[in-house]
Amino acid sequence: MCLSVPAEIISIDGQMAKASVGGAIREISLQLVEGTVVGDFVLLHTGYAIEKISHEEAQETVRLLKELGETDETISEI
Repeated sequence: MCLSVPAEIISIDGQMAKASVGGAIREISLQLVEGTVVGDFVLLHTGYAIEKISHEEAQETVRLLKELGETDETISEI
């Protein structure tokens, strides 16, 4: 089973981006997702954005992860 987490794109440089994952900034690849812009939310898996999602979907995913005990409070900033 693979786990992906919501991340918000905060800057883009070509195929790479900086994304906020619960306030932690990560450098991620956008090679698998087309048309991503700053402010978009993506599902992040092993450093790759794998799908664009809405802000509401990001919030719901965080809620579900918390319910399952898969995350701590730091990711709640979405």
